[in-house]
Amino acid sequence: MNFRSLTRGDGVVIGAAVLLFIASFLDTFDADGADSDKLPNAWDNGNLLLSVYLLGIIGAVLIVLGRALPQQRKVAGLDLGQLGVAFAIAAAWSSLGAIFDTDQSYNFFFDSGIGRGDSPDAGVGLILGLIAALVLAAGAVATLVVPALKAPLMGAPRPAAPGPYGGQPQGGYGYPGAGQPQAAAPYGQPGQPQGQSFGGQPQPQAGQTPPPAQAQASGDFSPFWFAVPVPRPLYAEDGSSTPIAELAPGTWYLAVEQRGPGLVAQTQDGRRGVLQDTTGIQRG
Repeated sequence: MNFRSLTRGDGVVIGAAVLLFIASFLDTFDADGADSDKLPNAWDNGNLLLSVYLLGIIGAVLIVLGRALPQQRKVAGLDLGQLGVAFAIAAAWSSLGAIFDTDQSYNFFFDSGIGRGDSPDAGVGLILGLIAALVLAAGAVATLVVPALKAPLMGAPRPAAPGPYGGQPQGGYGYPGAGQPQAAAPYGQPGQPQGQSFGGQPQPQAGQTPPPAQAQASGDFSPFWFAVPVPRPLYAEDGSSTPIAELAPGTWYLAVEQRGPGLVAQTQDGRRGVLQDTTGIQRG
């Protein structure tokens, strides 16, 4: 799982889910003269627990999993993220109904002898649950349309500054051999450290400008290495609308061909597809 692919909007969703979980243990209703030890929380009301609190928390988990998993998973034809958004909206809608219809719990209070004579009011658990559910739904939906919420939550690691000429390579920024020391050798001599390769092209060393790739396309286009600022889908070259992979920040990818406004990119496992959104990419 690639947690670096999480966005700021996902951070809002996670925070709201934590708040929703805390609210489930607080008093759901309040009544004058009632013993606070006898007031119920969400775990005493199965319908409320399932339709608001657990539904919202499950929705947040699905949203995070849909973003962090390397391969898109589907349930009933929906991506995990889309299903999570639907759950979040349903939880917010249910919380609105619960807080505006507290009279439905009047019989519980009357039969148990708590707060006789008055209809119960919404307790702190129900109010806090409403706020958390609304924030959760708003964050889930806004992440899809607000550019600021699409920014990485943790940020991609930056390449280290280039070392001395012919010096020991630095690891990081998606380089598969990061952290493995290699002896330095004069430039052009045997034993000079080289990046690992995939697709016939050498992998760039972190902190160094990726080497020029051999031309694989006609015209003036020259293949180059690039990294994306936020997670972006990679679509099949046949023009289908189903993503075949997701490019994640913090990893170098090889652009092998210009395809209209997009790029034909190659992943580390050799798959090729079309990157339609090239805004803000970092070229090597």
